[in-house]
Amino acid sequence: MLILGIESSCDETGIALYDFSKKKLIADALYSQISLHKDYGGVVPELASREHIAKLNVLTKEIMNKAKISFADMDCIAYTAMPGLVGALMVGATFAKTLGFMHDIDTVAVHHLEGHLLSPLLDDNSSIEYPFIALLVSGGHTQLFEVRKFGDYQLLGESIDDAVGEAFDKTAKLLGMSYPGGVEVANLAEKASDKNRYTLPRPMKNKTNLDFSFSGLKTAVLNTWYNELEQTQENKANLCYAFQEAAIEVLVAKCDKALAATKNKRLVVSGGVSANKFLRNKLNNLSQKKNYQIFFPPMKYCTDNGAMIALAGAYRYNQGFKDDNLEINVKARAVI
Repeated sequence: MLILGIESSCDETGIALYDFSKKKLIADALYSQISLHKDYGGVVPELASREHIAKLNVLTKEIMNKAKISFADMDCIAYTAMPGLVGALMVGATFAKTLGFMHDIDTVAVHHLEGHLLSPLLDDNSSIEYPFIALLVSGGHTQLFEVRKFGDYQLLGESIDDAVGEAFDKTAKLLGMSYPGGVEVANLAEKASDKNRYTLPRPMKNKTNLDFSFSGLKTAVLNTWYNELEQTQENKANLCYAFQEAAIEVLVAKCDKALAATKNKRLVVSGGVSANKFLRNKLNNLSQKKNYQIFFPPMKYCTDNGAMIALAGAYRYNQGFKDDNLEINVKARAVI
């Protein structure tokens, strides 16, 4: 069963081919719009939509030629339908349904977060078994789920304000770094010369629930830097380290609580922030200490991509889900 996956929820255009029978990714291509939006300090929805229009067909032809696959070989076309930028989602959904109509191929809508939750399965060496706890960390979401089986997701906790990836990006902006700054914060943190210079709060770390909060941590960074008399690059690196350490310490603590509360030993971590080396190291340390199994996506599939949509779409189509009309139904917000 061969599935074409289409991702266009924000500022990445992703296309992929996934063979469900072999549980194997056949080909994928990704176009990032970061350079386009950089001058604006954030994603401009209209520009994002136009860029998806320009790239979707190009990338689709690219991977089909690479894999030597024709539309006649495809069983289904999966596309991101929610959540995301409405215009961008409509472009991807319209492209998918047009291809489906032209070539008589079924289409299936995919929840973007479900794609992220399953993305560690793109690792050829992955052996994840249900149930497991999932930490989804990105620019738009910070959530903990108990995943009992495919399609059965119980929300355990989430951020009550900023997502952790959003906090990274906003911290970068406060410190004068360019968009997108989350990666810059992490990279600069590695150059810290005095890791104990600043002490920042760990919001909600000791709360009994599994919710998160990062807006206060971001404000603490602002106040700390404002009051710093020596605003050098060296101290900026030290502050980036303090911020990253505080944010990730909370994430790790909440994961530990979720695993203990559910008596589970398996943790899946996905989303853009799952690429953070500091987070991976801290969670791997936790797994060694508590005998947990930790699963991450391959680094190239941490951010938005077509492969995870093709994968999730394959599972949905295998369970009998498919569109029954040509109506374009996308949503900016949607719980999983």
